[in-house]
Amino acid sequence: MARDEERFIEQHKRRMSWMPWLYFSLKEKERAWALPWQRELQRELQSLEAITIADGCFISPEAQLFAEPNRPIVLMGPGTSIGAGAFIHGPVTLGANVSINARVSIDGGAAGVTIGDGTRIATGVTIYAFNHGMSADEPIRTQPVSSRGITIGRDVWIGANAGITDGVEIKDGAVVGMSAVVTRDVEPGVIVGGVPARPIGQRAKSAG
Repeated sequence: MARDEERFIEQHKRRMSWMPWLYFSLKEKERAWALPWQRELQRELQSLEAITIADGCFISPEAQLFAEPNRPIVLMGPGTSIGAGAFIHGPVTLGANVSINARVSIDGGAAGVTIGDGTRIATGVTIYAFNHGMSADEPIRTQPVSSRGITIGRDVWIGANAGITDGVEIKDGAVVGMSAVVTRDVEPGVIVGGVPARPIGQRAKSAG
């Protein structure tokens, strides 16, 4: 392989790591090296962690995925991607065609996080399925941690830098605005924004 071609491939890998949606529109020539690269990376990851990855998924080599046997990560795929700088700690289940973009942080706590098919999670989103006790009787660091779990439905869009707190359910088709903090359930198709997040609109069907 020519040196210039090697440099192109390495640069294209970096590009896909930060823009993982590009993986799913590769030309046949690019797929010849990209598919084996992903197969090897995913095989190694599954040998080290309690992770199950369906065929046809993409994981950036710069993503950090950690899963113990009782806290698995499952990518049900196909078409699911995890971008560079993402941190995911199980239990977490991702449906098909889920997009986890750069620097997203997800911790399943004890109860877990479930994300439905076709949902898009933008850069910098934080999803934490646990909470600390806050009694004034003792320091925060010594208080018990609780976990109720988080469920995010299908066809949901969570905007950049939003936060999702433990115990929340975001139902199918909802939209969470940039930098919103979701502390209560979001109904189907509802658009929420602000801190704490409140309904600000409803997805409308196109006239066509």
